Amino acid sequence: MLSRRHFLAGAGTLLGAGLVSKAGAAAIPEAQIIQHPNTIPPRAPDNGRPFNPVVTLNGWSAPWRMKNGWKEFHLIAEPVLRELAPGMKATLWGYNGSSPGPTIEVVEGDKVRIFVTNKLPEPTSIHWHGQRLPNGMDGVAGVTQPQIPVGKTFVYEFEARRPGTFMYHPHADEVTQMAMGMMGSWITHPKDIEQHRVDRDFVFLLNAYDIEPGSSTPKVNTMTDFNLWTWNSRVFPGIDSLACRQGDRVRIRVGNLSMTNHPIHIHGHEFEVTGTDGGWVPKTARWPEVTTDIAVGQMRAIEFDATDLGDWAFHCHKGHHTMNAMGHDVPTMIGVDHRKIADKIIRIIPDYMVMGERGMSDMGDMSMPIPDNTLPMMSGHGPFGPIEMGGMFTLVKVRRDQKPGDYKDPGWFAHPRGTVARLVD
Repeated sequence: MLSRRHFLAGAGTLLGAGLVSKAGAAAIPEAQIIQHPNTIPPRAPDNGRPFNPVVTLNGWSAPWRMKNGWKEFHLIAEPVLRELAPGMKATLWGYNGSSPGPTIEVVEGDKVRIFVTNKLPEPTSIHWHGQRLPNGMDGVAGVTQPQIPVGKTFVYEFEARRPGTFMYHPHADEVTQMAMGMMGSWITHPKDIEQHRVDRDFVFLLNAYDIEPGSSTPKVNTMTDFNLWTWNSRVFPGIDSLACRQGDRVRIRVGNLSMTNHPIHIHGHEFEVTGTDGGWVPKTARWPEVTTDIAVGQMRAIEFDATDLGDWAFHCHKGHHTMNAMGHDVPTMIGVDHRKIADKIIRIIPDYMVMGERGMSDMGDMSMPIPDNTLPMMSGHGPFGPIEMGGMFTLVKVRRDQKPGDYKDPGWFAHPRGTVARLVD
């Protein structure tokens, strides 16, 4: 669903993050609202300085208008309903109809003006994570600015001084608001459009939720036992694949706003860490990796050449982060002989499943009953059967005939004869 809303207010003080008065209703640009979870392919900018746009995984980039040399955006902080994967929706907070909010893309040296309207039930602010800016624009409520009251609009103004990969998120009741999904990506492109140029440029944020099966609102006081590990508030099989053309230079930018670190791992290729939220890494300081650990509050940009055809797994390497809707009080029965008791247990508890004997693929094959508005721990099917993964997992799909600018899922890889692991008689 796509709509556009007018929020009428006018220009107020620009000394620090300023409250906007009612005087000049036409001064605020329209805010684009997108509520579906699809990846929206980028298009080249039609005004302002040129840049090579990024692809926000299961998301989109915010539109802007140019006004007297300023690039103007409008963010609406508001409750949103986000589909985590088919079969489950979460009641979150976000921006412009989505959680995370839209990606903001600007160019080094741009004068940026962001209007922020608060439609939450409590005050908020926005911190522009990693930016160099005037102290009064930093977005720390009570320190550098007043809180944005409910129903009011503030304006932030600063120059995008250095290129890189950044984030935005609240610095007001942060534990609640970030736990509810309030965050977004920020990309500052270099002035030179050829600098750091790649063929495919993806971005997404890592976050996590604790949502009881059958409910839809995260428990914001949870500090460790999260049960839904998400990329841009999506879990596998709801995370889109990253479609690439063979030979493409691919960049993936990842920011972590969860409460733990994530070792992000790719199959079939090796990459280099080429950027952090502190800036671009000099070529002399890079080294090959297949896994990079991203700590809380960090951004990492990795790059690789998509040389090998196939459907390559791309995921967090913490085992429980590739599972959905986990329970934390389940006893371990591995090693217990179930041959005489499993059938008796199933007569009493029809949904009982023996773990450590047949694997978790049973959950996909048996279509086991689960509460409304939740997900099985592992789900999804591939060309060879159930995929025993969930959470922070997707596929980098490298194809010979994937056209430039085409990000549609190309379907399953057709393996050449003799290249699939097989049973030995």
